[in-house]
Amino acid sequence: MNYKHLGNTGVRVSELCLGAMTFGRETGEQDSRMIMDRFVEAGGNFIDTADVYTGGASEEIVGRWLKGKNRDDLVIATKVRFAMGSGPNDVGLSRKHILAGVEASLRRLGTDYIDLFQVHAWDPKTPLEETLGTLNELVRRGWVRYLGASNFRGWRLQKAIDLSRQRGWEPFVCLQPQYNLLCRATEYEVIPVCLNEGLGVIPWSPLRGGWLSGKFYRGMAQPPEDSRVASAEAKGWSESWTNYNNEHTWNVVDVLLAVAEEAGKTPAQTAINWSLQRPGVTSPIIGVRTPEQLAANLGAAGWSLTEEQVERLNAASLMPVSYPYDLRAEQQRRAGRDY
Repeated sequence: MNYKHLGNTGVRVSELCLGAMTFGRETGEQDSRMIMDRFVEAGGNFIDTADVYTGGASEEIVGRWLKGKNRDDLVIATKVRFAMGSGPNDVGLSRKHILAGVEASLRRLGTDYIDLFQVHAWDPKTPLEETLGTLNELVRRGWVRYLGASNFRGWRLQKAIDLSRQRGWEPFVCLQPQYNLLCRATEYEVIPVCLNEGLGVIPWSPLRGGWLSGKFYRGMAQPPEDSRVASAEAKGWSESWTNYNNEHTWNVVDVLLAVAEEAGKTPAQTAINWSLQRPGVTSPIIGVRTPEQLAANLGAAGWSLTEEQVERLNAASLMPVSYPYDLRAEQQRRAGRDY
């Protein structure tokens, strides 16, 4: 597996990041440990979790697995923001909640430090100065090595970057957004901010909850019963059948299946490889439920789609945009660039 620098930092991470959201939920501890072992054996060193995943169980599983490992060989990322209790201060990005969150994550992970500590989403109720000042303090204390954000809009990310620069605080070095063939609105403003400011992009859901996995094809009347999409329909998650059973999705899937067959790869490998080749992307996060899924997804690395194949996928997945993005899109098309 290849390695890339995380944004403008000197730390190098594997070109695929292992997402641990399924640990303790769809995936039991034994299989979770096996998945992490096989990921590391394949050259992976980057694992992403969050305090809210399975109520902290994901961090605990990662932490027990970490014991006996060479900690410095691994880059462990986690996140804070969402509710971890029923109290009025058990949510958000206040100093109180961030400090409580990082201390709890350190305990669950059984480690002295967190390599990458990310805010899971924007908090409109807390002054940005309070959030960023607290994060800066975590680095100064040695509890955290690097800072990142997730699910920020472009203007919010730029505002945070500018404020940290102005105050001389530790900056965000990466962003974790949703980014895949079925979600390219990230390219309107978020990706350009990351490219301009030197932040690494760590896309979550490169397979959009399974829609790009090869299990879906035009003409289906409903999702497979054991799929995440079926669960999403029942639980109201965004990747539900209702939200994606449309002509745009099936056009993307049609081209993805054709390109995958042409490349001699699976649709999932093809979709992840497309993500790997996007400007600014450091490491797509692969979230798997089984060791078999991990083995299949690892096949996304070590090769590249041709320029012609990438263009076909780009053309199929590009959605019409309105003002002011239509003006910029036209300018970029004329210049022969994606952004």
